[in-house]
Amino acid sequence: MSSDMFCGIIGRSPVMQQLFKLIDKLAQDGSSTVLIQGESGTGKELVAKAIHQYSPRSSYHFVPVNCAAIPDDLLESELFGYTKGAFTGAVSPKVGRIEYAHRGSLFLDEIGDMKPMLQAKLLRVLQERQFEPVGGLKPIAVDVRIIAATHCDLEQMVAEGRFREDLYYRLNVVPVSIPPLRARVEDIPLLVKHFIELLGKSKKNPFLGFDQSALRSLTNYSWRGNVRELENLIQHMSILHSGATVGYPDLPDKYRDPLTASAPSPPSASQQQTANETRWEQSQLFSPTSPPVSEEWVKGEVDFNALVNDFETQLIVHALKITQGNKKEAARLLNLKRTTLLEKIKKKELTDNWAEE
Repeated sequence: MSSDMFCGIIGRSPVMQQLFKLIDKLAQDGSSTVLIQGESGTGKELVAKAIHQYSPRSSYHFVPVNCAAIPDDLLESELFGYTKGAFTGAVSPKVGRIEYAHRGSLFLDEIGDMKPMLQAKLLRVLQERQFEPVGGLKPIAVDVRIIAATHCDLEQMVAEGRFREDLYYRLNVVPVSIPPLRARVEDIPLLVKHFIELLGKSKKNPFLGFDQSALRSLTNYSWRGNVRELENLIQHMSILHSGATVGYPDLPDKYRDPLTASAPSPPSASQQQTANETRWEQSQLFSPTSPPVSEEWVKGEVDFNALVNDFETQLIVHALKITQGNKKEAARLLNLKRTTLLEKIKKKELTDNWAEE
């Protein structure tokens, strides 16, 4: 298992590495109820699958249920099943998803959308480990691990009376919080590479990716749709720009960060070496020294402007010594314009000390 990937979840950022460790611990436990919280598109179902896959229950079913996608009048029978004749049209009994997940894991996605009546029935499953199908009289024992997920603030919903407090605490035995993509931007290049490789397997002319300016712009985007939004963007780009590399101008308008357009490109190796040399030269030039302890300092009669003027003169003379009188190079070292340096040399009457270039 790669340190950058855990059961299909991508991330090398510290927050994701901590999440991987938590998933591993939860998987080993195998029985505690888990509540996964995170924004839409962060990968809550992937986390739930990872907890199941590495648990002692992995040889049994992982059963997902999207509580927001199933109409209220159908969700009860989907979860609990029903007996023959329970209602008009129930010509044969149906096994519910809770029973189907026996000895495995039941993943209740968007549980914040579940109605209070069903919340009460689910609470009984958690408390008594049994349930009754719709129309049934005899309770059925079940051994199932409940993994719930939501993008809602359940604690706030409890305070507002929209979610049962007792169920909330039963679900929130071990809370798992998935960070949004904007909180782990260092993972974006890794995710981009992963999705490009995934999509490229079925393409004759695979999408080659983003150049540095486009990638910088993507890391500055807020990603309200999180990883799902990023995946959709890459799929979009792979269709429009197959066999090509996308630059900043090729990005859809919403992904173009104005600051990125004017940002300088990262320095090349030679530029970096020059910058390192300049820093070294400046470190020689601006070596810190303590001001001399003189009678003026003791008496509190320091002439600040005079000291600054003297120090400025010393810097100019020292820079000219380092550059052997080359005023252009001295100005570069001092981070001054050449004309400014010439003006200061003239004002300080240092011209006679150095030959003109």
